[in-house]
Order: sequence, then structure tokens, then C-alpha cells
Amino acid sequence: MGRNLRSNSSWRVVAVAILATVLLACAPRVATRGNSADAERLAQIEPGRHGRVEVAEILGSPSSTAIFDNEIWYYISQRTETVAFFEPKVRERRVVVVAFDRQGKVSEIRTIGLEEGRRIEPVDRVTPTEGKKLTFFEQILGNFGNFGQ
Repeated sequence: MGRNLRSNSSWRVVAVAILATVLLACAPRVATRGNSADAERLAQIEPGRHGRVEVAEILGSPSSTAIFDNEIWYYISQRTETVAFFEPKVRERRVVVVAFDRQGKVSEIRTIGLEEGRRIEPVDRVTPTEGKKLTFFEQILGNFGNFGQ
């Protein structure tokens, strides 16, 4: 009887360990990426007073800038959650846009959240190229005679 009781308690310990492992594996993993400009730092920036150097000192370097000029800086951050082997879900995304005027002073600060974002589908087409499409054998046999002595 004593041996059977020890065997049952051993199985219980193993079962609890397996259950704990399964529950821990299903716990969501949270990942935060990007340059998250918090509200306190943003409050320090005054439009018309601060320039690029001061903004970089307060918020750090931007995640991205406008393509054609350096008049708009973007601070992009996002928080994702992944459960087990499923696709990660974006729980929070924030883009802080800092615009500068021609004198290099801050003209506008605005924040764009996840709910204001739009999903963009890339265009699925192929650009045609000039020339002739060669078969496998034409590619192999086409070079015979092209090599000189």
C-alpha cells in the first residue's frame, strides 16, 4: 500500500509539472519595438520654439524621415502579442509625426494610432521586359560557338 501511494504522488507531481509547462507555453509573449515617444517628452517640445537639434535631444533620432525632404520626422513604435505558434497580433501601434517649417522649427506634432492605420495591399503584377524568352535547351545550346580560341 505504501508503494502504491508513493507511485500515485509521483504521477501527480509529473502531471502538475506537465500542466504547468503547457500553461506557460500558452502564455502570450509581448514584444515592443521602435522608438516610443512618451507623453512627458512630447510635452517638452513647443511648436515654433524648438528645432531639429532640440527634438533629437528630447526624443532621440527618428525612426524615419520624409522621403523628399527632411521636414517631417516619424517616431514609430508597436507592441505585438504572440500566443504559442500563432501569428503575432499587433496590439498597439503609435506614430508620432513631428513637422518642421522652413526655418527648421517645429510646426506641428501629432500622434497616429493603430485605429487610424490603413492596410495597403501591394500591386501584384509583373513588369514586361524586352527580348525573347529562351527555353532551357536554347539557353544551354545557345552558347556553343561563342567561345573563341
